[in-house]
Amino acid sequence: MKHDITDIKLAPKGRSRIEWAATQMRVLELITKRFSKEKPFKGQKISACLHVTCETANLMIALKAGGAEAMLVASNPLSTQDEVAASLVKDFGISVLAKKGEDRKTYYSHIYAALDHRPYFTMDDGADLVSAIHKEPQKYKRNILAGTEETTTGVIRLRSLEAQGKLLFPIVAVNDAETKHFFDNRYGTGQSTIDGIIRATNILLSGSTVVVCGYGWCGRGVAQRARGMGAKVIVTETNPLKALEAVMDGYHVMPMEQAVKQGEVFVTVTGNTSVIRKEHFFKMKDRAIVCNSGHFDVEIDIAHLKKVARKVRTMRDCVEEYTLPTGRRVYVLAQGRLVNLSAAEGHPAMVMDMSFANQALSVEWASRHHESLENKVYRVPLDIDSEIARIKLGSMGVLVDKLTSKQKAYLSTWEAGT
Repeated sequence: MKHDITDIKLAPKGRSRIEWAATQMRVLELITKRFSKEKPFKGQKISACLHVTCETANLMIALKAGGAEAMLVASNPLSTQDEVAASLVKDFGISVLAKKGEDRKTYYSHIYAALDHRPYFTMDDGADLVSAIHKEPQKYKRNILAGTEETTTGVIRLRSLEAQGKLLFPIVAVNDAETKHFFDNRYGTGQSTIDGIIRATNILLSGSTVVVCGYGWCGRGVAQRARGMGAKVIVTETNPLKALEAVMDGYHVMPMEQAVKQGEVFVTVTGNTSVIRKEHFFKMKDRAIVCNSGHFDVEIDIAHLKKVARKVRTMRDCVEEYTLPTGRRVYVLAQGRLVNLSAAEGHPAMVMDMSFANQALSVEWASRHHESLENKVYRVPLDIDSEIARIKLGSMGVLVDKLTSKQKAYLSTWEAGT
């Protein structure tokens, strides 16, 4: 069993966290029990590049229960929970290569070690694993049959490969499942981002002006939660349909050029690059707080900020103060990386239950059907999505109606009219 972790002695604390998260992950618990009996991954290797958290640990445990020889590496240098990594290695016998705060060289050495594992299936959160495969396909494509992708940013990268006719194997876009983006992106990112900001800064959001850059599912969640905390919320967008939705949802919508003059807290959740850049920093109010909840640390142009800053100092854990030549100060949280995972604990386990249930069932589906799949990005099959929603409702004690035979007939015919 291969591993590269911070400290194996952290395992007891990690096990407690894993077991606590499991109490909130009832859907994955049922899947794990079925996997234990059926062993759908017997004899198969799976390499996962995901945030190494207590919720992810329960997914890896489910895969191992299903017979997989699984390896886990981090999908972000700051999101690893070292105690969880230790417990996965010591208590569950799962290969983990991840350390919180690992440098870029170490991060990519772990990525390539996961590919040297010669997996049949990949699991990605941001598509770094799949991107590495496509850069050296002769070396790393060997055994791979299919993969899954967790997040919006990764799906964007993979659809780009597909559009260019360069995608080398089929991928299931877990992010596009309704039980994923409705809950994970909106409720998970919404709550965990606000949690990260408050843990890092201990500021009062009520009465402050929060600028949310991007109104996708993640942006909707952050805006909703910020308003719930009493903040005045401004949304910036490039997509007119999303901008219109934000207006109809009751938010102020304006270009970034105007928003930077009014905002006190800025959150980027676009999946794009250079959203807050050099011309914006100089127009911000003194002591503006800037953070990112998009997958990669490219949404805020920190390189330019470092270049022009007169002074940089650490104020608190995950808070750096940049003093501009004008004397104004800009506070950057978590080095511009995912603030919800770097400064807090990421999404609640109940949310990740559905996301990782989608991961587990999607890789099982890909394992069964890979021979008939083309090199395309596939949506999660609707029956998987619906089953996860059904199980989740059941675990919450919620019942729903069933269609009568008459209703089913009515919905399947065209003859009935006015």
